[in-house]
Amino acid sequence: MKTISLVAKNNKAEAVQYARQIKERFPACTVLAERHLAEALGWPPLEDETELGGKADLVVVLGGDGTLIKAARMLGGRPAPILGVNLGSLGFLTEIPEGEFFPLLEAAVAGTAKADPRMKLTVRLFRDGKVLIEDEVLNDVVMNKGALARIADHETSINGKFVTLYKSDGVIVSTPTGSTAYSLSANGPIVHPAADCIIVTPICPHALTQRPIVVTSEQVISIVLKSDSTDVYLTIDGQVGLALKQG
Repeated sequence: MKTISLVAKNNKAEAVQYARQIKERFPACTVLAERHLAEALGWPPLEDETELGGKADLVVVLGGDGTLIKAARMLGGRPAPILGVNLGSLGFLTEIPEGEFFPLLEAAVAGTAKADPRMKLTVRLFRDGKVLIEDEVLNDVVMNKGALARIADHETSINGKFVTLYKSDGVIVSTPTGSTAYSLSANGPIVHPAADCIIVTPICPHALTQRPIVVTSEQVISIVLKSDSTDVYLTIDGQVGLALKQG
């Protein structure tokens, strides 16, 4: 590992301390930091922050699960390993406690640490026959309603074959990693993170027969908003949101 990219939770004093120690302990490595962290450390900020993901041999996350998801998005599909120390509140993904961090980081830099591969999903939003957004998710992509308490119609197909019309508050499509996030709260299954599958979970469905389903990872899932609603949104890994339109 020659280039280490640091992604940190905002306004976290511990993250600044860890970043400084990482640079001191690994002088043979190039250490890059996102802008707010570099400024807190007095380091020159990167002119192009895409270098954080584009040049990283290893990404170190100093924060919680939301920070790790942000780091995964920065990689843009590159299979660089992510090492997360839990400075947040949950720690499902950033599971390394502070006392074990540096021994594990040394193993990662030396190339002796074991990687735990995770699948991601590609999500595309189509509007008027054109791709409006194309992105990747580590946890989930969610279609759900806003403030108004109205259910919406979500026509769901898999590999071009109609499955059901979910009359529900929304639909969650998640990876095995994301099975313990929003999907679990909506009565979805707990799936081992090494499984190769996709989980489709309706949120508060109107029909008792509409339950979560699990399909193989090569399936293409299509969900079309059929109802004329102005209060339905697409959320990508809890990081990006966009209002949806009928069709």
